[in-house]
Amino acid sequence: MQEFALKYGCNPNQKPARIFMADGSDLPVEILNGRPGYINFLDAFNSWQLVKELKENTGMVAASSFKHVSPTSAAVGKKLSEELKKSCFVDDVEGLDDSPLACAYARARGTDRMSSFGDWIALSDECDEVTARLIAREVSDGIIAPAYTAKALEILKGKRKGGYNIVKIDKDYIPAEIERKQVFGVTFEQGRNNFKIDRSLLENIVTKNRELPPEKARDLIIALITLKYTQSNSVCFAVDGQAIGVGAGQQSRIHCTRLSAQKADLWHLRMHEKVLSLQFAEGVGRPEKNNIIDLYLSDEAEEVLAEGEWQKNFAVRPAPFTREEKAEYLAGIKGVCLGSDAFFPFSDNIERAAKSGVSYVAEPGGSVRDDLVIRAADAHDMVMCFTGMRLFHH
Repeated sequence: MQEFALKYGCNPNQKPARIFMADGSDLPVEILNGRPGYINFLDAFNSWQLVKELKENTGMVAASSFKHVSPTSAAVGKKLSEELKKSCFVDDVEGLDDSPLACAYARARGTDRMSSFGDWIALSDECDEVTARLIAREVSDGIIAPAYTAKALEILKGKRKGGYNIVKIDKDYIPAEIERKQVFGVTFEQGRNNFKIDRSLLENIVTKNRELPPEKARDLIIALITLKYTQSNSVCFAVDGQAIGVGAGQQSRIHCTRLSAQKADLWHLRMHEKVLSLQFAEGVGRPEKNNIIDLYLSDEAEEVLAEGEWQKNFAVRPAPFTREEKAEYLAGIKGVCLGSDAFFPFSDNIERAAKSGVSYVAEPGGSVRDDLVIRAADAHDMVMCFTGMRLFHH
């Protein structure tokens, strides 16, 4: 297939639209089902690169959940704890522990379920039946993977009344070294970002604390690879083999850090006993539960707890989760990893990260205030690596 006609571009008024190879060669993808759109393919190609690199650099299968050309999360195939399974709404998925790929997607989808609603999925390896069954019950736009088992393909083709977008990509496809795009009729050209992110990137440790355990190095690598395919400016929090907070597309570095920290805090709070023990009213679906939990954990909790409202949401009215209780719980979180796609210009980023349990940091360095940033990291006994490489993506 040399080209694929799209329904329209980013918006319905942007016609005609298509994807094609400028050199006349065949596209590296097959559309096995559905009719993916312009934004779908932007998500597909970015997310595929992300999981492919995660697999290459960690040796573990990987999955990502994408929305609007940025990942909501990415994860490798580690088994989930019982608390995490319940937090991600996958404690009832039969055979989950036997499928590393399903574990990876369960983590990625469960990280920020509000943002993942209607996501695009990328898998590093052949989609198996367990992963397909998990995907089948979520609201999703489509998926890209190098292969699908016959059973997985059958399950996925049943989504969205048979219109679910299923894309198969040539896992051996290597794009040209030079990439181009047009903006306002002007052609931009640059070399592809083929920069390799691996353990060697973390060798320049600039803090007094230089102890970087292998699993923390892995999580820093996951954060950095995730950032490589996230709209800049961006900061990523990671722990236990997955991104737990992605702050994408902010003009200010501190706003990136605050946003990703807030998402990471919510990820942790969702595993608190008060949240795991919530008894929802009969008939409340998973998407509604996400919204209810999000409000329950916010400063607007009365919207779901007020008399006349809680009965719509819960079988039993839960006790409020006070700001003090949340702060006490989060104060016990340590060992979180943080990656930044550009240097921290001020130490306020480190101070905010510390409040969310960050103990390990990877950032390019190169600010005129690097000394102040390092001093702040030392004050919190963090390990901080200067990678020397910016990871902007647009």
